[in-house]
Amino acid sequence: MKGMLLARLARVSQEVAATSARSRKTALLAELFREAEASDVPVVIPYLAGRLPQGRIGVGWKVLGRRVEPAPGPTLTVREVDARLTRLAAVSGPGSQTERTRLVAELMGAATEDEQRFLLGLLTGEVRQGALDAVAVEGLARATGADPADVRRAVMLAGSLQAVAEALLAGGPEALGRFRLTVGRPVLPMLAHSASSVAEAVGKLGSCAVEEKLDGIRVQVHRDGTDVRLYTRTLDDITDRLPEVTAAALELPGERFVLDGEVISFGPDGRPRSFQETAGRVGSRTDIAAASRAVPVSPVFFDALLVDGRDLLDLPLAERHAELARLVPEPMRVRRTLMTEEDDVKTAEDFLAGTLARGHEGVVVKGLDAAYSAGRRGASWLKVKPVHTLDLVVLAAEWGHGRRTGKLSNLHLGARAADGSFTMLGKTFKGMTDAMLTWQTGHLTGLAVAEHPWGVTVRPELVVEIAYDGLQRSTRYPAGVTLRFARVVRYREDKRPEDADTVETLLAAHPQVAP
Repeated sequence: MKGMLLARLARVSQEVAATSARSRKTALLAELFREAEASDVPVVIPYLAGRLPQGRIGVGWKVLGRRVEPAPGPTLTVREVDARLTRLAAVSGPGSQTERTRLVAELMGAATEDEQRFLLGLLTGEVRQGALDAVAVEGLARATGADPADVRRAVMLAGSLQAVAEALLAGGPEALGRFRLTVGRPVLPMLAHSASSVAEAVGKLGSCAVEEKLDGIRVQVHRDGTDVRLYTRTLDDITDRLPEVTAAALELPGERFVLDGEVISFGPDGRPRSFQETAGRVGSRTDIAAASRAVPVSPVFFDALLVDGRDLLDLPLAERHAELARLVPEPMRVRRTLMTEEDDVKTAEDFLAGTLARGHEGVVVKGLDAAYSAGRRGASWLKVKPVHTLDLVVLAAEWGHGRRTGKLSNLHLGARAADGSFTMLGKTFKGMTDAMLTWQTGHLTGLAVAEHPWGVTVRPELVVEIAYDGLQRSTRYPAGVTLRFARVVRYREDKRPEDADTVETLLAAHPQVAP
């Protein structure tokens, strides 16, 4: 199997991680893309960003922690590794753990020491390259002589950086013309940056719309006559799972449109169910009729990308929303209030308070003159939501990979239980500076009570302040819940373990999620 060597990709990944200069990252990626074959791209790009095309493959530290003698020289290609991981992901049934162990050992035995480190980081999710996709677009443009703006738009319309990269490397800049907004082909959704307050967001944007931020599942609805397709934020087709959303789309007067919104489930009291209930319903693939009766979902739309065959992406939000309002009745549109630069910000703050009181997670403040920047975190969309924090105790830590090699990185987090012990709520390696990684490695090594191939178990003495977006139910952890989007804020050396938050307090703060 020919193609790019994994060693070349691993070296570039390490070099990209080691530099903060965007220009240097772009140059490194441009050089890599010049060397790549078009058929390498579907693997090269996700690997650079720390993603596996196969998604989760069911391999944990019990398998990965076993030492395998590295190969003396590089022979693995990226496509060969991808094929091996595809076989690994397909393993199931009796004896699957033994077979996974064998396949991992074979893969690691064919990899050099540097390649082993890269593969471990990839398989454990610790290869992280911030905003890598955006830099990859610039690298692709430089490597092929294309206009970066044209590449960005093609990625937006294709919904896939890999597809655009493959076309570019195979056909040159002229290939970009084939990517257009098409009903039935989803585009990457526009995303929002964060703001610390409504006042900050309104102050930055001036005339704007303040919209409810629903804690549902992002959905893109495509209709062409009687054919309706539904896509998630990650562009998965979920049409067959949500017949009530398809029915709602068919009731709208338009014949050909693309709408952006959320699906959310409301309880009998009219308040939103927990995110996990909605997510569980959207993820359910069996007995759809029963799932629909138990947890019905409703679409709530906030943007129109195409109406009556007309591409609206480059229009300002005010015009896109006018098209949305013409097509979608008010009960199916997200609540919003409009703000001008002369309006008192208290209007927006009151709207946020009302949104939270209705059980939603916050607001998104949107500039009225902004186009739809699909696939990007546009500066004209700013989300504002309360940040939850907890003081938790570190129970263990895992060794990092890539630029974190040699540092204790992924923290196991625990809250106090009723009997005085600590109950694990989840893990995080997010929010850590280089200085913090160095400090915690030294400190946690000193607290270690057991060493493992994957890291250390420590005495539960170090308190860390954790920010998180909410809770979700989980059978993996003893309290039945885990933290959503946990990240480190700071260490609290001024606090003792007995000052940490309790499981009881946490569950009381999130009664809709409590098991």
